[in-house]
Amino acid sequence: MTCPVTIRIQEDDFDIAREIAVLTKSRTDIGAVVSFSGICRADEDSSKISALTLEHYPGMAEEEIQRHVDEAISRWPLNGVTVIHRVGRFMPGQNIVLVLTASQHRRAAFEAAEFLMDYLKTSAPFWKKEESATGTGWVEAHARDDEAAARWTKS
Repeated sequence: MTCPVTIRIQEDDFDIAREIAVLTKSRTDIGAVVSFSGICRADEDSSKISALTLEHYPGMAEEEIQRHVDEAISRWPLNGVTVIHRVGRFMPGQNIVLVLTASQHRRAAFEAAEFLMDYLKTSAPFWKKEESATGTGWVEAHARDDEAAARWTKS
């Protein structure tokens, strides 16, 4: 059976339970679903965040996500993948991203979800602008995210 893939970039919120139900409906080959949901924080380092705006490069963002999903499918025995990334303006506590990976066994699902999130943080063409009491500014890349993604590089 092929690995069904759903990739969406949207402004609307998502329902995690609904997305898991869609991914697993009528499937008896799935023994594990790992979900990661990214949520807008109220602070970054010592700065309080009042809002976060996410922008993307339409078309390119979906292609980049698909490229990494294809890589995950080639590395792990996955039975389904869902990646939903929101764009727009978010307040602390609101959902931003959802990654679901399904497999017969948990280890593949966990590793694939972590792999996809590491690459979403470093390679997908999304830009973040934070709003705080001290002003508004674009978020720079973090070395910790690059280090996390680097461990997946094949030697």
